[in-house]
Amino acid sequence: MDTLIVNSVFLLLILVSIATWSIAFMKYKQMKQVALVAEEFNKEFWNAKSWKEGEKIADDSQSDLALIAQEGFSVFNEYSKNTGALKYAGDIREALESPLHQETQKILRRHERGLAELASIGSTAPFIGLFGTVWGIINAMRTISESGQATIDMVAGPIGEALVATAIGIAAALPAVIFYNYFLRKMKILTTELDTFNEAFIRLASRQIKPKKVAGEDNAK
Repeated sequence: MDTLIVNSVFLLLILVSIATWSIAFMKYKQMKQVALVAEEFNKEFWNAKSWKEGEKIADDSQSDLALIAQEGFSVFNEYSKNTGALKYAGDIREALESPLHQETQKILRRHERGLAELASIGSTAPFIGLFGTVWGIINAMRTISESGQATIDMVAGPIGEALVATAIGIAAALPAVIFYNYFLRKMKILTTELDTFNEAFIRLASRQIKPKKVAGEDNAK
């Protein structure tokens, strides 16, 4: 039973390590693809000759920036058609800020998948290994006590084997922590890029629509 528990700890740590590398590989591939598609869309969108051409480019792309642009164009079109609605009582900037922010958060939440798992593995793997070590030492001490002998060979062997669990736990946690910090930095860069695009899109949209007339302005004239 005692050996089964220690072996289960080893197996769990191996599975955790496999999960770490699998998540890291998938997220690295995903983030690389996201960066390439975003760069291509950014270049094509800002080289568009007109507002309508920019809308078509956004509709034909699936990049994160394109998703924000699609939401922005949708809100802009609704704003243009319902200028008298209370929902769009403010200027176009006020109408766009909240929807674009919500779309940005939705994108970021999607890309954050896997980070919580890496953080959990990085923080718990050493303790799982430590549990295996403690259990192994207890088992070793019980065996030594039952044998009535406490020679160096009898003590060092079982305890040395038990300490392997801690070493494996640390070895499983270290890559998870490194990958977590790496992808967290990538997420911060992505957040900055999305916020920058949001602000640029809002400024562009503001130039596409005439300011609303203030009530009573014509009468005053």
